[in-house]
Amino acid sequence: MNFPTLKIGHLIPRYPIVQGGMAVRVSTAPLVSAVANAGGVGIIGATGMSVEELREEIRKARSMTQGIIGVNIMFAIRNFADLVGAAIKERIDVIFTGAGFSRDVFDWGREGGVPVVSIVSSARLAKLAEKLGAAAVVAESGEAGGHLGTERTTREILPEIRAAVKIPVIAAGGIVSGRDIAEMVRMGADGVQMGTRFVLSEECTVSDAFKQHYLQARAEDVILIKSPVGLLGRAIKNSFTTRMQEGTLSRLEKCRKCLKVCSQDYCLIQALENSQAGLLDEGLVFSGINVYKIKEILPVRKIFERLIREFRSV
Repeated sequence: MNFPTLKIGHLIPRYPIVQGGMAVRVSTAPLVSAVANAGGVGIIGATGMSVEELREEIRKARSMTQGIIGVNIMFAIRNFADLVGAAIKERIDVIFTGAGFSRDVFDWGREGGVPVVSIVSSARLAKLAEKLGAAAVVAESGEAGGHLGTERTTREILPEIRAAVKIPVIAAGGIVSGRDIAEMVRMGADGVQMGTRFVLSEECTVSDAFKQHYLQARAEDVILIKSPVGLLGRAIKNSFTTRMQEGTLSRLEKCRKCLKVCSQDYCLIQALENSQAGLLDEGLVFSGINVYKIKEILPVRKIFERLIREFRSV
């Protein structure tokens, strides 16, 4: 079985594998550049960064690779437009955006010569994105980690989105192996987005405690939680999520005003910063539904070799 050609605007990666842009500071330059060097698309998780931090991260990633690098910027954050503008000025290759829907970003991308990819969970939004000028869409299911637009599976939403648009469709949610990639391609995907698999890479800069929490997760530990942005999220159970479900989390004393809309049940950005730094009892550990299937931490190069071998063996 051969890999399909994934074309995002003028960009054509060697392999149709996009590394999910995971916030906060989970997807940073070392991981992004390693994925790009391996022939995939490396994506910086820009949410939670300041404009200057994003500029520095893009420059660092670019200094480490000649491959394709992009950013993922959550529409729900207040500095969305500023981050998009900074990424375009830094000549980023591609912009991914989800957790809400921006119409303006397509005009900004066109003006800056940067293709924009919308992360969607329905055929309706996929068609709207195509109409507005999206170079591709990510069909992201409820099996993905982080914020979710649906609870339906990738196998349910992918055929519907594929039938609705003519632009490339990238499947996302629950994909952790080359066999998973092959299944998505057979169902019509032009490529896949994988986040969880790349957290358990040597190049991912999260704390060892974060990675060990991934490795120790069982299927029943991956749960749905309520995010302050008003969406469901998929995360690994810990004492923080237990307190969240029991309603015993301390209310915010001071809001950072980082989100356009926030329930203030807890600070999302702080919770993600805590977990990334290893303070798991005070943090939220986002993860895809199939994290329990991953048993080891590998260099990105080895992950790609395995994915390619598994894909071609199908």
